[in-house]
Amino acid sequence: MARTTVIGFLGSTLDGSKRDSSRWHKWRPTVGLCMHQDLRVDRLVLLHGAKHADLAHFVIADIASVSPETEVVPHLVQFDDAWDFEEVYTGLLDFAQGFSFDPEAEDYLVHITTGTHVAQICLFLLAEARFIPAKLLQTQPPRGMPDPAGTWNAIDLNLSRYDSIARRFAEAQEDSAALLKSGIATRNAAFNRMIAEIERVATRSAAPMLLMGPTGAGKSQLARRIYELKASRHRLSGPFVEVNCATLKGDGAMSALFGHRKGAFTGAMTERAGLLRSADGGMLFLDEIGELGLDEQAMILRAVEEGRFLPLGADREVTSRFQLIAGTNRELLAEVTAGRFREDLFARLNLWTFRLPGLAERPEDIEPNLDYEMDRFAAAQDLRVTFNKEARETYLAFATSAAATWQGNFRDLSASVTRMATLAPSGRIDRETVEQEIARLKFLWSNGASSEPDVLAEVLGEEELTKVDAFDRAQLAEVVRVCRRSASLSEAGRTLFAASRQRRSSTNDADRLRKYLARFGLSFDRLLLYK
Repeated sequence: MARTTVIGFLGSTLDGSKRDSSRWHKWRPTVGLCMHQDLRVDRLVLLHGAKHADLAHFVIADIASVSPETEVVPHLVQFDDAWDFEEVYTGLLDFAQGFSFDPEAEDYLVHITTGTHVAQICLFLLAEARFIPAKLLQTQPPRGMPDPAGTWNAIDLNLSRYDSIARRFAEAQEDSAALLKSGIATRNAAFNRMIAEIERVATRSAAPMLLMGPTGAGKSQLARRIYELKASRHRLSGPFVEVNCATLKGDGAMSALFGHRKGAFTGAMTERAGLLRSADGGMLFLDEIGELGLDEQAMILRAVEEGRFLPLGADREVTSRFQLIAGTNRELLAEVTAGRFREDLFARLNLWTFRLPGLAERPEDIEPNLDYEMDRFAAAQDLRVTFNKEARETYLAFATSAAATWQGNFRDLSASVTRMATLAPSGRIDRETVEQEIARLKFLWSNGASSEPDVLAEVLGEEELTKVDAFDRAQLAEVVRVCRRSASLSEAGRTLFAASRQRRSSTNDADRLRKYLARFGLSFDRLLLYK
């Protein structure tokens, strides 16, 4: 059986008493914890100050009389101020790091009934952080009849062992992840893992974060959700301040970000605090940070690292402490290489970098996001619009196919839902409305020209097109266009294989083209039907 070692402070008041026989009728925490039949104390490490050495020896003698098997090891800890948290914690940390713990052979208990409240808190923190690998031991005086032993209770700080607490933690994490996802039940495994990691970082770190991803991928919305999560955990008290750096140019950028003094430049009629000062105590979201000039980048870096910066026209620095989240659709490492982005600022931002995938990279998340956008429309317009079954299936089949490029990502989806819901006859989106919207999206994404997916969708159909690799789609689209311009299979073959014909003694371009088209279930005659 493992030995039990208890670590605790001598109670200068609670352990003190008259040194006569009456003391045995009084509850003394340190003596009492060695008097329990159901708590074997093999070793007691008794912490005490120099001025209480005499009391320590007296208590040790009493313990020897009631529990001779207990080895008491007095340990001197001297504090100039026992209520100074920094001094007490540092001293106890030194004690813990110098102690020879052997959890395989011994069980450890930390007695937190005695000592100042500061000492009790420090022992709790050291045990919770596992600097002292122990359970907490709480003792208390008896109720009713006199009992010098009192009662005791051990508390295990391994919270995973408490089912109800573990469930609450799991529920809290799920709620936090749901908040970051705006309540959308996303299905993409990689995206969900990223959100789970962001949740942990957001609740534990105040370091800058970098959100990368294409325009419309949701960087701004996610930044605001991160702020809301941190504010709900009381990690931030200030406001959420957002700025699109692409709108900041020249002196206006400096003034908007860092503020200016009255008269700092022509037109500066009043003083301006600037966005960095406005974000004090809160969060600053710099969207499209790659658009900032190098001078602004340098000042941002100093403000993040030191919390200080100089407004335009000022001769005295101002302070502001905020958490920075930066967003960009640029590859910042390439921008650093090209000399357009400061390497030191990128290094500061790159501690926590998350890349948000585009909507086309998350086809399984289109359906839950479609429902979310429908709910948003209903809330904004006070009008509930629904799909009929056939229309919904048609829209989702297109939306999750290779033909749907979602170049504007969630902005495209939101606009698409708004159009269909607005045009829906009698508040019901039918198939005709969906087909008109699909045609509109195809036109928008092709910039008014026929795109490769459109060409192939005509001859293969949407369902078959989804089975064709992107590499083959690009090649096949060109073959189809050439065939449509040609009068015969042979002419199309000569056009497509003109370069390789020069290196062959015999050619059969028509047969070569016929076999290529057959791989996709196509023929030259069938292509002519779609001209």
